[in-house]
Amino acid sequence: MPNISKKGTSMPESPIRKLVPYAENAYKQGKTVYHLNIGQPDIKTPQVAMDAVRVHSLDILAYTRSEGSEGYRTKIANYYANNDINVQHDDIIVTTGGSEALMFAFGSVMDTDDEVIIPEPFYANYNGFSTASGVNVVPVISKIENNFALPPIEEFEKLITPKTKAILICNPGNPTGYLYSKEEIKKLANIVKKHDLFLIADEVYREFAYDGETHYSILQEEGLEDYAIVIDSVSKRYSMCGARIGCLVSKNKNVIKTALKFAQARLSPPTLAQIASEAALQTPQSYFDDVILEYVERRNVLIEELQKIEGVQVANPKGAFYCIAQLPVKNSDAFAQWLLESFDVDGETVMVAPAAGFYSTPGVGLNQIRIAYVLNTDSLRKAVHIIKEALKVYKD
Repeated sequence: MPNISKKGTSMPESPIRKLVPYAENAYKQGKTVYHLNIGQPDIKTPQVAMDAVRVHSLDILAYTRSEGSEGYRTKIANYYANNDINVQHDDIIVTTGGSEALMFAFGSVMDTDDEVIIPEPFYANYNGFSTASGVNVVPVISKIENNFALPPIEEFEKLITPKTKAILICNPGNPTGYLYSKEEIKKLANIVKKHDLFLIADEVYREFAYDGETHYSILQEEGLEDYAIVIDSVSKRYSMCGARIGCLVSKNKNVIKTALKFAQARLSPPTLAQIASEAALQTPQSYFDDVILEYVERRNVLIEELQKIEGVQVANPKGAFYCIAQLPVKNSDAFAQWLLESFDVDGETVMVAPAAGFYSTPGVGLNQIRIAYVLNTDSLRKAVHIIKEALKVYKD
């Protein structure tokens, strides 16, 4: 029998999706499962986006330009201008989700066996994108004790080698919900300029900043034009995960020119999804104001209920809609599977994401879970109650 590639064998499983078969079995047993494991918002997609697809006048569903339609990219640039970010339409490449934007970024600035430094825990698929690109992740650990703030710059300095090509951050963070301050972004800007590295920022949760805090983009930092690459997406902003539309943004013309070659190789991003995404840019601010109020309430309920459980430590997120909770268990993978296979409260159980998959350092995060607070407050209270009751009887 032919062998599977080493790259394929080393591709990590998704810590978010690998428990799906156990959830499906729980459903077959008649159980209700509260999904805290995946960042699929229950917020309605803006009607203007749905209507744009419903009433389109296309006769042929044709390719668009590889970099995305000029009309859409111009409107994206206008969106950024409204967020104090000065870019032009030709600084933007529309991609099939933020995932493809990350793959284009990795392929454009890193070669096989090059290194990217990433504060961990980080979005689990960064491991997969790195493996697929032949790039090595070099983690710098942030800690729950200080809410997963940026590690000291000295820790980054220690890790930089001739193979280091970039630092990658997610701001606000998935899975931590941490929102980097302007001062932290400036520290990162200084280090990438000092060592001639790229700074890649996954900013797909830009709108989700709480408690009076504001998001500061790396594209707002003066002097970083040749170093900054932003990854963006409509998935969370407009609750349009299924549209699979994102973009790569950089004022570095060589980066855009190179990424465009990757975009040409896959022909074009989805046409109808671009129509929906372009229309979504008309979404009124009131939509986001309501969404933010909803997520703040959900976060407050979740954190308050988790803090009532003996032995549980939880970071308080300032953005996105995730948090990391540390449980009094040895292995959260086993606990998460046990919840679905063997435990329920009145026919109800919970699906969580074991946090070890959000680290690349072996043995770290084994007793942590990521929770996505994308359910209504009543469901969140029930879900946390189930976790509380489960911890009373669970045996490692």
